[in-house]
Amino acid sequence: MLDVSIRQSLGRFQLDIAFTAEERGVTALFGRSGSGKTSVINAIAGLTRPDSGHIRIGGTTYFDSAARVDVAVEKRRVGYVFQDSRLFPHMTVRSNLEFGLRRVPAAERRIALGPVVDLLGLGHLLDRRPRGLSGGEKQRVALGRALLAQPRLLLMDEPMASLDAGRKAEILPYIERLRDEMNIPIVLVSHALDEVIRLATTMVLIGEGRVVASGSVGAVMGRLDLSAVTGIHDTGAVLDLTVERHVEEDALSVLAFDGGRLMVPRVGRPVGAPVRLQIHARDVVLALEPPTNTSLRNTLSGRVTEIAESGPSSVDLRIAVGESVLIARVTRAAARDLDLAPGRAVVALVKGVAFEPDMMGAGPARVVDV
Repeated sequence: MLDVSIRQSLGRFQLDIAFTAEERGVTALFGRSGSGKTSVINAIAGLTRPDSGHIRIGGTTYFDSAARVDVAVEKRRVGYVFQDSRLFPHMTVRSNLEFGLRRVPAAERRIALGPVVDLLGLGHLLDRRPRGLSGGEKQRVALGRALLAQPRLLLMDEPMASLDAGRKAEILPYIERLRDEMNIPIVLVSHALDEVIRLATTMVLIGEGRVVASGSVGAVMGRLDLSAVTGIHDTGAVLDLTVERHVEEDALSVLAFDGGRLMVPRVGRPVGAPVRLQIHARDVVLALEPPTNTSLRNTLSGRVTEIAESGPSSVDLRIAVGESVLIARVTRAAARDLDLAPGRAVVALVKGVAFEPDMMGAGPARVVDV
């Protein structure tokens, strides 16, 4: 268990953070710029000292003001990947990687150079220098160097913020592999929702130095009261599904979850693989009974559990579908005419074309192992 509870005065800014997360997987600190996310991981790394509280991972305490424990930075065994790669420009990729390895006594090395090179696809880059690498390649080398320092915990501060869409798409699968194949907990700072949805096991929403919400990505994204904090105007719930089958003749895939099935453009994952989707509120249409003679194929039975204002003329509705949640945005007039209120049974219609195959990320490691 990752257990963080700290208070810290940073000039006029007050940090008051408390959350726990499973030790395995990716804990994403998400929120607007200036909300305090980087300050949290700097405290975890030992780069700054909180005024009070504690920081623990598993059975190890890094900081505890009451017990007067404050482990030195170099003894915390925390890997840190920054927004910019910070590679040594005069060294080859191999030398940059080996720098991380040399910092740890041979007897304590459990992660070897070869597997990291394979995991991150660095074999063809070993003899090159950083100036000849793309932004995505530099970040993969930075990840490798951090891993070879044999960390108990890996911190990543906006590692894709400086990359364009193409380079970001290049590095995301490697971070997924790192999450799924390496038994190292990761804390990821991001203000990009697509990164969090694709990578995170636990989501910690931070606003103005405080934790506003934390839990699974689906649970946090399924709340109607958080858009003002996140700055997310394009509200949408998140579902974890499994590829049930592919319909090759129509280039479609059928995805199953506890609330039913969805048909989407074909995903490049095998049958049985996990898929995580964000379904935008604008792409969910509500009816009181299943429609006939329509092109829509994705119909899910659900029940309204909550309604919240979303604009001058619209409301958002939280719909329970099985154990999962959808969010639908409708006009006030439609909500009134359909008598939509908590407890009302509805049919949610979801456009198959609303799903973007390139943004379909695998679920977290714990889903893969089920």
